[in-house]
Amino acid sequence: MPLITLLSDFGLKDPYVAEMKAAVLSICPEARIVDISHEIEKFNIRMGAFVLASAAPYFPHDVIHVAVVDPSVGTKRRPILVETSHAFYIGPDNGLLILAAQRDEIRHTYHIVNKRYMLSHVSQTFHGRDVFASAAAHLAKSCEPSDFGPEIHDYTIPEFAKPRWRKDELPGEVLHIDDFGNIITNISQKDLKKAGITEGSKLSIKLKGKTIKMKFCSTYGEAPVKTLLALIGSHDFLEIVVNQGNASKKFKTKAGNSVTISLE
Repeated sequence: MPLITLLSDFGLKDPYVAEMKAAVLSICPEARIVDISHEIEKFNIRMGAFVLASAAPYFPHDVIHVAVVDPSVGTKRRPILVETSHAFYIGPDNGLLILAAQRDEIRHTYHIVNKRYMLSHVSQTFHGRDVFASAAAHLAKSCEPSDFGPEIHDYTIPEFAKPRWRKDELPGEVLHIDDFGNIITNISQKDLKKAGITEGSKLSIKLKGKTIKMKFCSTYGEAPVKTLLALIGSHDFLEIVVNQGNASKKFKTKAGNSVTISLE
């Protein structure tokens, strides 16, 4: 039984999510549909990318993820299908899919242009229903990914998906602030290993014009209450944390702020 997930910034008050599910089920009635979230902040591609990348690894092999945070719907931005070693991702070519897809290992990316796999009438303002949900349902019915359109290699890679080691520093940015006020960066455990940073290392972190020194720990309890620490959180990203406190409020930080990590 094929599994399709949905993520969007649509909320649940309007009929949009139900319309996407209806489009899927009218084409592939045997599909199982799982909602990842429909409470992504409106137009916030970065937040949608983080939530998708956090949830995606825990789904079974060959799951089809449909993600729609699409402020440029109806423009020349492309609808795409990304095939990875673990899953398929369908959505707009605006960077939303790439953080999750890169962690899976991207194999192929296709520009969805074949009208056969879209609804008969495609609205300029609702590709989530007419293009993405329809494509997911046809893919679930065993269509080949290459049937949807030509392969492309110039898909959008957002800056938040490209942390790089630079001399003695690892620059990145704040990807998300969770409800505890933890500052979640786009720097992964793999990035830290490449930089020679391991548990117990003493870090110097530049954030909001300040240089902060803290220990790289394995868990929150390794630091005293109300003390700063850094660790790899449950989603494999570096977090800057105040144990039983709110790091985001302490540093007046928000998603998109730059952050730079180095060994002290």
